[in-house]
Amino acid sequence: MNQQHPFKWRHFEASIILLCVRWYLRYSLSYRDLEEMMRERGLDVDHTTIYRWVQRYAPELERRCRPYLKTTSDSWRVDETYVKVKKEWVYLYRAVDAHGNTLEFFLSSTRDTKAAKQFLLGALAASHTMEPRVINVDKNAAYPKAFAELHAEGLIPKGCELRQCKYLNNRIEQDHHFIKRLTKPGMGFFSFESAWRTLQGYEIMNMLRKGQGQGMERGDVAGLVTLVANLFELAA
Repeated sequence: MNQQHPFKWRHFEASIILLCVRWYLRYSLSYRDLEEMMRERGLDVDHTTIYRWVQRYAPELERRCRPYLKTTSDSWRVDETYVKVKKEWVYLYRAVDAHGNTLEFFLSSTRDTKAAKQFLLGALAASHTMEPRVINVDKNAAYPKAFAELHAEGLIPKGCELRQCKYLNNRIEQDHHFIKRLTKPGMGFFSFESAWRTLQGYEIMNMLRKGQGQGMERGDVAGLVTLVANLFELAA
């Protein structure tokens, strides 16, 4: 995507495109819901067009937001939830800190040591995460194996502790609910790639809703709108 002109050659104004993308990623709306809402505004936008906008701009929104995320804490809660792709369940790995701020996310077709290790590597490499002091996980046997491998490779701090205690993960299990709420109107995804692109948008919008953007507080709707507009060089 062209960094300077991400909306070049688009039939609709950039502000309308971003509005549809932002609303779809933030609220429990279907593409047909947004088509109807745009029609109320006098705009004839087909739901398939909105789908293409989300596929194109959700990953770009996530990429542009990353440098502006606040640093999270060193206490991690790691867990997986399920997402349906082509009528099959796949695994969305997610992590939050002790305050509920999102650390990282990763979509995988498997729930094994390799996937757990890849997810933890991504969380460790994220620019907004601190080195973990403790990582809380459930009883999934893949986590101790992945943790041991990363520890042996020197990629996890020596003093970091892995704790397998399900009740400590209540915070992230509650945080999964927003994913379930957003995916329900669409009744699942038709491909792994489209699922990943959409989930990137869901996750970054949820992070902004939590106030994880620099200069923002939780529930700061005006700040969220302004940040997204500024990231795409538009007037809010």
